[in-house]
Amino acid sequence: MRWLPALLSLAALPLGSFAAKSSSSASTDRFQTFHAQAVSSSPLKLADTSYRKLTSAPRDYSVAVLLTALDAKYGCQLCSLFQPEWDILGNSWVKGDKAGESRLILGTLDFADGRDVFMSLGLQTAPVLLLFQPTKGPHAVANPDPLQYDFANGSPTAEVVRDWLARHLPDRPHPAVHRPVNYARWAITIVSVLGIAGVIFKIRRFILPIIQSRNVWAGLSLVGILLFTSGHMFNQIRKVPYVAGDGRGGISYFAAGFQSQYGLETQIVAFIYGLLSFATISLALKAPRTQDSHVQQVMVIAWGVVLTVTYSYLLSVFRVKNGGYPFKLPPFM
Repeated sequence: MRWLPALLSLAALPLGSFAAKSSSSASTDRFQTFHAQAVSSSPLKLADTSYRKLTSAPRDYSVAVLLTALDAKYGCQLCSLFQPEWDILGNSWVKGDKAGESRLILGTLDFADGRDVFMSLGLQTAPVLLLFQPTKGPHAVANPDPLQYDFANGSPTAEVVRDWLARHLPDRPHPAVHRPVNYARWAITIVSVLGIAGVIFKIRRFILPIIQSRNVWAGLSLVGILLFTSGHMFNQIRKVPYVAGDGRGGISYFAAGFQSQYGLETQIVAFIYGLLSFATISLALKAPRTQDSHVQQVMVIAWGVVLTVTYSYLLSVFRVKNGGYPFKLPPFM
């Protein structure tokens, strides 16, 4: 009787080998079935039964499933925004991998068609993108749990999701995303360009003197210089507040220190620079051209006063920004 266990073990070997081959064949057949469906329409539209069949283990292929809620009554705006991108990715992937060399199936499960799956996964929000990796074969992973894409930054593009899939599916083909040609947009763009070109052609005799005017370009250059030297780009980069409280119930227009500023502060400084520039230009160009000596004298005195008072206020602003600033000028002492 000692030989009985050994005999039973030998008899079980062919049965185990047959079961393994049967499981591998079932997984391969399942992939071929779903891939054939995906070639005609990708991503696949799934239901409870097809979802469980597609994601069941063991499997020697990968599955990316978008769980969404597109019905308007659910009010899922992110679902509606991302669905066109997911469709573009699905179409691009299957067109670039008709032979199924990447061993990836893309599918979509709507809440209306897969309530049981949503409940079994305990999902309270949508959309959810899950990536099921192979449990056997050359690309099998140790952890069979699906990976989940993070929608925290809003609706991603098809290219972003494609890169995410490629990172988790190494050593396999990763078809590029090909967006369909938007003929309506091209038509609108061409008509708009032709229309604008026609309008410019008709009114060119009125536009050319403006474009060729040195005063216009000088004014635009001056506006640009004042805008950027007053700190506009700093505000755009740092997203600074427009104004702030002074702690006593009032408003603080200037932020202390050179590492911070307010939006209104930038506008005030730009206005000061602009007024100083205008006063200097008037003294240098306008006053000498005035023929009447009395008017010329009044202009020089008036613009001189404006220049002095404005520069005095600018020095006081510098002292607000830096309490150790040593220079002062009346009347803002």
